[in-house]
Amino acid sequence: MENTHFCQSCGMPLTTEDAKGTENNGQKTNDYCKYCYEDSNFKNPDMNLEEMKNTVKMHMEKKNLPIYMVQKALNILPALKRWKNKQFVI
Repeated sequence: MENTHFCQSCGMPLTTEDAKGTENNGQKTNDYCKYCYEDSNFKNPDMNLEEMKNTVKMHMEKKNLPIYMVQKALNILPALKRWKNKQFVI
């Protein structure tokens, strides 16, 4: 069984090549999704963790996902690569 990669910005499962973001050479990355990352750059570079939480919550609620799934997704965001080192910056 193959390991599923998750976007290290929003937590979205990267289950298909189409879902993956790109590096500046056009190569797909296993670290970020196409909604967060393109051409080796974040699409919203100034976004903070709270804004990402709000975005993730909104998209998951639009899909009518159960609240426990939404909460689980929000709880993992601070541990993702993009946010891990930024949560202690003042």
